[in-house]
Amino acid sequence: MNKRTDKSNSFLSKLSLSFNDRILNLDSPKVMGILNITPDSFYDGGKFLSEKKMLSQTEKMLSEGAAIIDIGTVSTRPGASEIPKEEEKRKLIKALKLILQHFPDTIISIDTYRSHIAEAAVNEGASIINDISGGMFDDNMFKTVAKFKVPYILMHIKGTPKTMQIKPHYDDVVKEIKEFFIKQIQLLAKAGVNSNIILDPGFGFGKTSENNFEILYNLKTFCDLGFPVMAGLSRKSMINKLLNIIPENALNGTTVLNTIALLNGANILRVHDVKEAMEAIKLVGFYKKTN
Repeated sequence: MNKRTDKSNSFLSKLSLSFNDRILNLDSPKVMGILNITPDSFYDGGKFLSEKKMLSQTEKMLSEGAAIIDIGTVSTRPGASEIPKEEEKRKLIKALKLILQHFPDTIISIDTYRSHIAEAAVNEGASIINDISGGMFDDNMFKTVAKFKVPYILMHIKGTPKTMQIKPHYDDVVKEIKEFFIKQIQLLAKAGVNSNIILDPGFGFGKTSENNFEILYNLKTFCDLGFPVMAGLSRKSMINKLLNIIPENALNGTTVLNTIALLNGANILRVHDVKEAMEAIKLVGFYKKTN
């Protein structure tokens, strides 16, 4: 079971995350609630820029059952450009401090691919680093993860947010993502990180709609690597394009795909809508118990 006694950087089991003296057990799937502090995210850009709205949305997600709140201050929608490092840091640290002041026991994930911003956020109380680049955009990220011994979300992306949806191509998308994970896991191990890793195949990040559904169908392939798997399907274009709808109308489609992800082994659902994701977890859990 890969049991270890070092609380600073260990799984008590394959499906437990540890940070400081706390344990998050993932034997039952958990929900990560999205809090975008951005003006231009594809669905909720500009909705939560004020302190009042940040706190209100955080309280809502926590009350509905979110185990983790994921804060992002850089839009990573297709075509998005980078923002200056200092602007990202200022916005992120301000939001982080505000939320921890009002909800001090919250497990907060910070959505950044910049190691020095990840370091600053962890020093201010962030618990998880969520890196869309899987260590590809910043050579110091793995060293930072090893230094602070916090859970790390290793995501696959092809290209950058600005370029990723310009005719992405794979010979075998599932095989290529799995090979990427294996390579990056080995590099993390060389840096001293052997556990507390979450795998995210990166739905919509340099993938066609067909790629995304192939990944979803084969999600168990990534579970076989021995680490928890996160699915970020919420209101994404793979739903909108197929149903000919806009993100605002994609909640039902999101719930359908979250259900498939849970049946195929997902341990964390990253969502805008916590209540509906929690309901899917409860129903799928009961279904599995009775079959």
